[in-house]
Amino acid sequence: MRSLRTGLSLAALFTGAVMLFAAPAAHAADTPLRDLAAAKGKVIGTAVTGSKLTGTYGDIAGSQFSSLTPGNAMKWETVEPTQGSFNWSEADQIVAFAQAHNQQVRGHTLVWHSQNPSWLTNGTWTSAQLSSLLQNHISTEVGRYKGEITAWDVVNEPFNEDGSYRSTLWYNGLGANYIAQALTWAHAADPAAKLYINDYNVEGVNAKSTALYNLVKSLKAAGVPIDGVGIQAHLVLGQVPATLQQNIQRFADLGVDVAITELDVRMALPADSTKLAQQKADFKSVVAACAAVTRCVNVTVWGFTDADSWVPGTFPGYGAATPYDENYAPKPAYYGIAEALGGTQSTTGCAATYSVTSQWNTGFTGQVTIACSGTALSSWRASWTYGAGQQLTQAWNATCTQSGTAVTCTNATYNGTVPDGGSVSFGFNASWTGSNPVPVVTLG
Repeated sequence: MRSLRTGLSLAALFTGAVMLFAAPAAHAADTPLRDLAAAKGKVIGTAVTGSKLTGTYGDIAGSQFSSLTPGNAMKWETVEPTQGSFNWSEADQIVAFAQAHNQQVRGHTLVWHSQNPSWLTNGTWTSAQLSSLLQNHISTEVGRYKGEITAWDVVNEPFNEDGSYRSTLWYNGLGANYIAQALTWAHAADPAAKLYINDYNVEGVNAKSTALYNLVKSLKAAGVPIDGVGIQAHLVLGQVPATLQQNIQRFADLGVDVAITELDVRMALPADSTKLAQQKADFKSVVAACAAVTRCVNVTVWGFTDADSWVPGTFPGYGAATPYDENYAPKPAYYGIAEALGGTQSTTGCAATYSVTSQWNTGFTGQVTIACSGTALSSWRASWTYGAGQQLTQAWNATCTQSGTAVTCTNATYNGTVPDGGSVSFGFNASWTGSNPVPVVTLG
């Protein structure tokens, strides 16, 4: 949908660094998202900007995702800025990159009320002329990429929030039948491509999604070529609809595929650990809803990095909406996607340091600091075994349990996030007699 562009101090005696790890960033060390998705029979995609497909941006786009959507490169104002004069350079670049990285391409978008060239929107057209222009545009673009595009968002955002048809150049000039015509022309140009209608605020069961449901049902009944429904999923933090999976399923029950096409979750800036934890939960919830429905075939994030997100420019004061930050480090949201696809978070690249900060004749105060370099954590668990009968009596900034000699501490609700280059600490009191050797701490 959108344009792309986020007592006695014995520290010296009892402090020890334990179980140090060194590895590349988490997105390189963990199973790539595309492999996790493939194991679930799904495709994981991202919208991209063609000019950025080099360096780290290109490495992540190529290695993590199995599908690419051109953010702007296939929209009408880009490919035909002047009537009869075409510019396919960025679209061709993205298609070539996808082919080189064994990726699908999702074409976006053929018929939309926005991002059209001025010659089209400012023209005075009869219905016959407008129909001819639209048919020529669809036939030309789909025909150019015949056999190279897996799916097309043929018609984008046809509805108002109340379920009525949006007043657009197409609806006003051609009536509601423009949708069926566009699908028919696209099918004629490439019979193998999957054809979608795509819209936003249709994530849950509501008036708008019901209108889309009824449209798809009627198109199917009339024999119009319609293969799928695109649910954009431009979401606000903490507002994933409870009826998302139910809604996906009801479209699937019509006999069409469903794709989450433009997923991002924006938050009021600045981001903090609590917001990032909620964002992780939101991404995980959306991907899990898709994973649970057989005919939900693709989840595409609308830009994988905050450095290439449309959100800040459209919603002032909001941002941090994607799975990677502006420096291409994976955020907790990345792990939310991975976990929904059956993956686990790696602690490679993070280290735990155990220290005794004070000690007296019957007890001591200790601290564990978890620091990450080249990776990030969205949750953590630190474990160790005491070798001299020490017993925890109190802990803070973590939930700690002890069974026999084994101690396990997990993050509190507010400090699970450890960013790349950052750290968190938690503390505890414990008893001891005789000796107090430093244990080895593991993360996992």
